[in-house]
Amino acid sequence: MKDLDSAALDCLAALADERSFERAAQRLSITQSAVSQRLRSLEAQVGQLLVVRSRPLRLTEPGKVLLRFARQLQALRTDVARELGGQVAPNERIAIAVNADSLATWVLPALDSVVQAGLKQGFGLELVVDDQDFTHDWLRQGEVLGCISTVRQALRGCLVQPLGVMRYVAVASPAFMRAHLPEGLNASNFASTPFLVVNRKDDCQVQWVAKAFGVRAPRLQERYVPSSDAYVRAVCMGWGVGVAPELQARPLIASGDLVTPRPDLSVEVTLYWHQWKLLSDLVAAPTRVALLDQIGQALALGAKTALV
Repeated sequence: MKDLDSAALDCLAALADERSFERAAQRLSITQSAVSQRLRSLEAQVGQLLVVRSRPLRLTEPGKVLLRFARQLQALRTDVARELGGQVAPNERIAIAVNADSLATWVLPALDSVVQAGLKQGFGLELVVDDQDFTHDWLRQGEVLGCISTVRQALRGCLVQPLGVMRYVAVASPAFMRAHLPEGLNASNFASTPFLVVNRKDDCQVQWVAKAFGVRAPRLQERYVPSSDAYVRAVCMGWGVGVAPELQARPLIASGDLVTPRPDLSVEVTLYWHQWKLLSDLVAAPTRVALLDQIGQALALGAKTALV
């Protein structure tokens, strides 16, 4: 296969991000016909359909393979521009996938130095949020260059490093406990107790109940609150029992806004950082660390101080 046109690869990445030809054209500051022409040229070059022209459009499996290459090429281009002291293209960004609970607790402080540097140098950091068991899919599909995940095994062409353990504890408001669980949460009443859940991917509550009462695949009365911050607020308001990150719950427990039905019990989730290998040593001087490596190092340092 001949060398692929970088402008066409940029079009493919923009289409993957924007999910429409119109918005991709606006992002790249070109016409829609130019986007279509570059995409057709790329499809002709590889001999395969790369985009399904639906609403919203989606990438085919060959399109996802080329998207991974396009993302890596953009990251390398950003590293080269930084190394040469030039201005990074305004559309250049590094996308990583993180889980919502990490985002709500330790990830933003960990990444602050990288983001502040990006403001000066002209590149952007984009955070994609999903459940920690599913962020790895974003990496596999080429949507992001790195992710925080519960998956231990690295994809081919990727690096992986352990970050630490995120501990989850059951919490409820004192008023809720007095009104609904005066005898405490136990094996006879958990099935009739409302449990707050972030979304249908969230199984921490099921894991906690199974561990607490020795019940295999317990069925719970689930109430959905699809935001990490709103989830904890809803628990404080007495909407039900929650299973929340200890990092989030700790100050609220200390202040008396929340109580723990079982202080001795927790669910522990081990997190890993995955990133694509970009062969940055071929394009960057030893004194400079490639941007994706900087992100990984910042997350590892932040996790070291925040996680178990």
